[in-house]
Amino acid sequence: MTSSRFHQCSVSSAQFDWWRRVIFDAIDRFIVGTVGQPGERAFYLQVRQVGQLATIAVEKSQVAALTSRLEMLLAQLRKNGHTSPMNLATRDDAPLEQPIDPDFVVGAISLSWNEESKLIEIELLDVEETPEELSWNLFLPLDMAHSFVKRSNAVINSGRLPCPFCGLAIDPQGHLCPRSNGYRR
Repeated sequence: MTSSRFHQCSVSSAQFDWWRRVIFDAIDRFIVGTVGQPGERAFYLQVRQVGQLATIAVEKSQVAALTSRLEMLLAQLRKNGHTSPMNLATRDDAPLEQPIDPDFVVGAISLSWNEESKLIEIELLDVEETPEELSWNLFLPLDMAHSFVKRSNAVINSGRLPCPFCGLAIDPQGHLCPRSNGYRR
């Protein structure tokens, strides 16, 4: 599903016959966005770097986990003295760029800090199990990671409100609450 518009490198691996990597190491923009109404939203990550735009389908829970882990990593880096760029980060509120046609669907995400380059690496693995594994590697400066966290929290929290009694999401029409014996809330 990956198009040739992305920089790819292929590396032999002991575990896999062939491993393909798509590398974004000069990122201009990294955001999360949604399409659809709350309760029926599709979540996407978008990465843009010079002349390239990638749209990657993710689950809300994956965005929440990535955001949580990035918050922890940024807090740890802040404790270790890496603060100056993060203080200047602003939230990117611009919409997803068109076309919103996912290049692949995320199956697994890993996160690491590269002390030498002072960049956060996010590795996204394709959900499809194919003989030719695909990995997307994104290298983020701290200010961009902080901006991503701000936007992600806003996007996640803009969905349906949880029921104060059972915690399930409440649709605009209400919901049948198990804690109130099935009465509509």
